[in-house]
Amino acid sequence: MTHFHVIAGGNENVAQPRVRRIGMGDVFASLHQGLDDFWAKPSHYVFLCLVYPAAGIVLAYWTSGANALPLLFPLMSGFALIGPFAALGLYEISRRRELGLDTSWNHALEVRHSPAVPAILAVGLMLMAIFVLWLVTAQTLYVSFFGPEQPESLMTFIKEVFTTDRGWQLILYGNAIGFLFALVVLASTVVAFPLLLDRDVGAAAAVFTSAKAFLINPVEVIVWGLIVAVLLAAGFAVLFAGLAIVIPVLGHATWHLYRKLVVPER
Repeated sequence: MTHFHVIAGGNENVAQPRVRRIGMGDVFASLHQGLDDFWAKPSHYVFLCLVYPAAGIVLAYWTSGANALPLLFPLMSGFALIGPFAALGLYEISRRRELGLDTSWNHALEVRHSPAVPAILAVGLMLMAIFVLWLVTAQTLYVSFFGPEQPESLMTFIKEVFTTDRGWQLILYGNAIGFLFALVVLASTVVAFPLLLDRDVGAAAAVFTSAKAFLINPVEVIVWGLIVAVLLAAGFAVLFAGLAIVIPVLGHATWHLYRKLVVPER
């Protein structure tokens, strides 16, 4: 029964979520509302404490030896794959602000009391599996073009990638495959975590509702995914410091996008 609860939700009488048709204006309105939530109760102070250690880990992994260099870009780009799960606390802050409740940063931890935690963890494990599969695929692709030998240094690696035919092929195929991974995650989780935080519908219904939202609004959801990718890239470009603003804004905005895509429960 516990496993059934994780998949199907805590109440068998809960109606299946219904999805709306939205417009492009709703996508940008969600981003604006996310920015408004951020400025109303700046959550970046907490993320300043989290982003820099994470950036330090990435940089330490990068500089620990040449063996890590081929996985540098996959690790950074793969951040978008697990981002929906990492932003749970931000959804909770936006939810509380919507209800007129206290939105102090410590309430971000309230998600641990949600009855849907098992289902949230199940979808989170799915994302982690996709992330690991992406890293394995990226490493396999690199080896197929450059062989098992690792680059001697960072400059050698950059030169090989950007000045050789096989390097440009690696970039082309790597980005194409990465786009497919990102599309799968976007389609299966665009509203999954906010929905589970809002209603204990179960992991299956959350993923199904996300897929339905994608199928009904393919252009709008893809544009949202591109916005996320561009803003994350901008955050990484300024030595990870930009993530202290980008991640909270995107997290809050995702909650508002969920509200526009899924019909509220009566």
